[in-house]
Amino acid sequence: MKKLFITSIFLVVSFLIIAGNLDIYTEEGYPSSVGKNFREISDTIKKGQTLFDIFKRYDLDIRELLELREASADVYRLRNLYPGQSYKILVDDNDRVNSFIYWIDDNSILNITRSDSGFYAEKVPIAYEKRILYMDRAIEDNLISSAGEGKEGLMLALNISDIFAWDIDFTSDLRNGDTFRAIVEGLYLEGEFKKYGEILCVEFMNNGKTYQAYRFEYEGKADYYDSKGKTLRRDYLKAPLSFRRISSTFSKGRFHPILKRYRPHHGLDYAAPTGTPVSAIGSGTVVFSGIKGDYGKFLIIKHPNGYKSYYGHLSKIEKNIRIGVRTEQGLATGPHLHYELRINDKPVNPLTVSLPRGKQIPANMVPEFRQFRNEMDSQLASINPPAIEVSNRMLKKSDSAKITP
Repeated sequence: MKKLFITSIFLVVSFLIIAGNLDIYTEEGYPSSVGKNFREISDTIKKGQTLFDIFKRYDLDIRELLELREASADVYRLRNLYPGQSYKILVDDNDRVNSFIYWIDDNSILNITRSDSGFYAEKVPIAYEKRILYMDRAIEDNLISSAGEGKEGLMLALNISDIFAWDIDFTSDLRNGDTFRAIVEGLYLEGEFKKYGEILCVEFMNNGKTYQAYRFEYEGKADYYDSKGKTLRRDYLKAPLSFRRISSTFSKGRFHPILKRYRPHHGLDYAAPTGTPVSAIGSGTVVFSGIKGDYGKFLIIKHPNGYKSYYGHLSKIEKNIRIGVRTEQGLATGPHLHYELRINDKPVNPLTVSLPRGKQIPANMVPEFRQFRNEMDSQLASINPPAIEVSNRMLKKSDSAKITP
């Protein structure tokens, strides 16, 4: 009995010693200082500041900085610290670094911790709390000002425009009084809203016509579909720029402001600041890249089925965009973009031409999609205030309908 009692005491003492050497991890993925005497150094990166500057400021051992850099080399380079990003350093009573935490971006944290064999680095996803938000907004002037304030309102507007990029030209089609309703993930940290997540469903009323988009996943890939299960993605974008003003439209006889005579204008002119990104409207092959007459810096892309797109007045064409190069939807820059679309070498009006649509949901997935669509429609119909939240129970219900976080 005495031997058993001594053994029990030994096991308890051993456990306490081991537990004292274990790191306790918080929900965000970095070690807490529970049960330890650590001094915390935390701040945000200043402009031009390096980790070396931080170590010198707080009298930390530069040799440990070199060890941190070596441990992190294959995970995240410590030279890439950006102004405004937060960091936290935990040091012990001897000013030895126990851990270094750096907020890389809105989605991940660099976590470097000390172990018996040295420092260990990993990139940890930020554990946001997800809530479902309902939105009901009316368009006033433009989509950006109507989607909400700050960076997150801008990103929401851009994401909505990306969803409907094949159907709505947000430079010319939008009208004051248009509306949109959406079911969106809200991502929260410690009870505070940080950013929007995925748009689960959005309904856009544009000039009396209703467009619907449902985010549905099958075979591990999520995309947006209309109410009939047809993908919104088409072979060609409706416009090469988002949220830009059209300064000149398609015309068979436009009065030329410089030549002072009427001549055809087989394209659209977009007014945009120098350096504004321009998107190729679809996948294809570059058949001309260079300078050409009135077009200035000019690009022609040949697409399947007789389509060609023309991009003139560019301020810059990247060196890798040359004849024979394959392109995807996305590209160049320009201060005043001239854009043309031709089918079988005949100019067509990009604003009115009907573009082919892509694939639809497989027949065996249609019942599941319809169930999800009906759930989303029911929730959209229940929207009353401009923006409200629903319970986690509703989020779990949505997750069961093949929505990825």
